[in-house]
Amino acid sequence: MKGAEAIIKALEYEKVEVIFGYPGGALLPFYDALYDSDLIHILTRHEQGAAHAADGYARASGKVGVCVATSGPGATNLVTGVATAHADSSPIVAITGQVPTKLIGNDAFQEIDALGLFMPIVKHNFQLRSAKEIPETIRSAFNIAKTGRPGPVHIDLPKDVQEEELDLDKYPIPAKVELPGYKPTKMGHPKQIKLASSHIFKAERPVIIAGGGVNIANATSELMQLAELCNIPVCTTLMGKGSFPENHPLALGMVGMHGTKPANHAVSESDLLIAIGCRFSDRITGDINSFAPHAKIIHIDIDPAEIGKNVRVDVPIVGDAKLILNNIVSNLIKISMNNNGNREWVEYLQSLKKSCTPKMDYSDVPIKPQRIVKELMNVIKELNIERKSIITTDVGQNQMWMAHYFKTHFPRSFLSSGGLGTMGFGFPSAIGAKIAKPDFKVISVTGDGGFMMNIQELGTIADYNIPVVICLFDNRTLGMVYQWQNLFYGKRQCSVNFGEAPDFVKVAEGYGINALRITNPEEIEECLKEALISDEPYLLDFAIDPSEALSMVPPGGKLKNIIDPITEHPNEKVICFDEIKRRFLEKGSNKNENALLEELSESEKDEGIKV
Repeated sequence: MKGAEAIIKALEYEKVEVIFGYPGGALLPFYDALYDSDLIHILTRHEQGAAHAADGYARASGKVGVCVATSGPGATNLVTGVATAHADSSPIVAITGQVPTKLIGNDAFQEIDALGLFMPIVKHNFQLRSAKEIPETIRSAFNIAKTGRPGPVHIDLPKDVQEEELDLDKYPIPAKVELPGYKPTKMGHPKQIKLASSHIFKAERPVIIAGGGVNIANATSELMQLAELCNIPVCTTLMGKGSFPENHPLALGMVGMHGTKPANHAVSESDLLIAIGCRFSDRITGDINSFAPHAKIIHIDIDPAEIGKNVRVDVPIVGDAKLILNNIVSNLIKISMNNNGNREWVEYLQSLKKSCTPKMDYSDVPIKPQRIVKELMNVIKELNIERKSIITTDVGQNQMWMAHYFKTHFPRSFLSSGGLGTMGFGFPSAIGAKIAKPDFKVISVTGDGGFMMNIQELGTIADYNIPVVICLFDNRTLGMVYQWQNLFYGKRQCSVNFGEAPDFVKVAEGYGINALRITNPEEIEECLKEALISDEPYLLDFAIDPSEALSMVPPGGKLKNIIDPITEHPNEKVICFDEIKRRFLEKGSNKNENALLEELSESEKDEGIKV
């Protein structure tokens, strides 16, 4: 058979069911072979949309997503989506067309150095030079993408290789593959597991940070076992949302720059930090020098390169999170660990949670985003689809409102661009998620800025009748940039306002998609129900308050130094006398008010707190 037909056959062996792509001249033999195939091809309206859709498919299903683009500009348009998958360890295989092998290096029409282009943003790069390489290359690509720390793999496919004849007797599909030097560690070192178990047994103020690696390793039940066995509070990273149910008494919410007060205080005051599948990015740690200052750190990760890269680690354990957590739990059961310990610590953090219950039931016009999140959670619960719904978010304030306020209880149900922070991810990733999980309700929460970056994918959901519900947080502003300019640049707002165009409802209707504009908070519930019950593509355009913003930790700041977004002095935090008194009563101080003020002023100077 021809090389193009062999590629299709090899993809079918890998149990690929759907491909997201956009054809072009260098891929015409591939698409001609696809014509006679059972593979489903989703024609996106832009190659970036194809890459994000493949990524959303992979995150929702745990399978490898596949995207295809032609040479030159087709390949360059894939780059942002592939880099997004790389940053968040999402397994995709990206296939790009290429000029015939004899023209490579001649600056032929639509030629680009695809290997050089993709090298920094993939786990591995292949360029086929002969049809006989196809079986081994496809087999290797999928193996690399989904094992160890998952990630994208790129295959560059010259046109003549697609047309070349392949003898399947000599080069059968599937190929037997050996990958010298690529042997990801799965089992954690027994001595390190024993040492970690000992630290957990002795800890008085332990806390777990669950990262995206817990979801990837399908280790959520093992995480629950550890937390409940040892009574350990759990906070998550953005990528870790869903790894631990956020309605659980031990759940503290997200940690870091946009984290909750209980999560940030828990990490800052802990004596043992257990990080699982977390790479300690700057958005999690803030000021490295003040991160978890009193804690021994256990770091569990499949990728040895991440351990010790950003923070000091006392007990490194390389391997699969599911296997390692299972071994730790077994060890702790043997040494009679129970959940009676840490009671005061847990009660302290739960009291913090109670004191930080956010207000969400706003009746303001323009609509407060908190009200939309509240109504969305209520409607999902009322329709009894909590186990059968997936949220995707874009990047910016819409992402942080959802991460902070939307309670996620199940793995692979909250998909967001974390490491790269890619605007334009939310909507096309929802397309991939819906195709991966057709019996799930998929809701794309996006801001108007991110939505306009891939708005053309309305054509995709209309053409294929993909019933994604788009919840558009519409403030005609680049909200996160607006907030930072307000806080850190003297309210000098530059290039953040979009004006009144376009009318998103009319744009959606132009594609034949149902759309509503919501300006009154009392309309939210009914409109959400209508969209979700319809089982059709739907756009809900919520007119939200552009001035609304979340509290945050300043870049490089200490995790406990959470500032209010409306303060005029972002480097100061004002605390009331009742809080001062509470702190010193806890310490057993019996000093008078003036002495308390003086002592606190001295002790908190480095925190930037104004008394």
